[in-house]
Amino acid sequence: MSKFDLPRRLVAEGLGTALLVATVVGSGIMAQSLTQDSALALLGNTLPTGAILVVLIAIFGPISGAHFNPAVSIIFALSRRLSVGDCIWYVLSQFGGGIAGTVTAHLMFGLAPLALSTHSRTGAALWFSEGVATFGLLATILAGLRFERASVPWLVGLYITAAYWFTASTSFANPAVAVARSLTDTFSGISPVNLPGFIVAELLGAVAAMALMTWLLRPQSDTNPLSAEAKS
Repeated sequence: MSKFDLPRRLVAEGLGTALLVATVVGSGIMAQSLTQDSALALLGNTLPTGAILVVLIAIFGPISGAHFNPAVSIIFALSRRLSVGDCIWYVLSQFGGGIAGTVTAHLMFGLAPLALSTHSRTGAALWFSEGVATFGLLATILAGLRFERASVPWLVGLYITAAYWFTASTSFANPAVAVARSLTDTFSGISPVNLPGFIVAELLGAVAAMALMTWLLRPQSDTNPLSAEAKS
């Protein structure tokens, strides 16, 4: 249980999500302005995103848990690590923070505060990629909390850095970030009409991760009849 009250936790979630999105969108704008090579631009978008996740989770984790992601908050609510009421507020803060992050990135680069994206990202392969990306993210978080709690900032940052490159969708893995990225017509954008497929895939991937990891991380009780006989 966090020692911080709900208002402080919500500010941490909103601010953290805003800084995450500002990094994703801002580094995408910067990368695209520096090179026409799409691989280099993606690398320029990937490294800052992974790095900022390490920082944000390390500094805000003790306050709010550093979810910055509705899929994470929903899974924590389903597994009773977070109350339903708090989860609703977390999700609202994350969406609001994500939009603020897009506005911040645009203003830093002299763009209009918001602009609907025209970047089409759709199709079964991309939806499947988002499911895989979110599955892996939640598996990393849940196993990290179980075995390497102090390493979770690095585990998540490194996972997202890798997932940018091994998934066809470049691993949004976050409904709040997806919505925020629909409001930028820059390198990292996604057309608003493509959001439903991404968000459904992300939530399904998160639920699948919770189901598998709940089983996988539960220690097995000693039911070996030979052991029972030996103890008798």
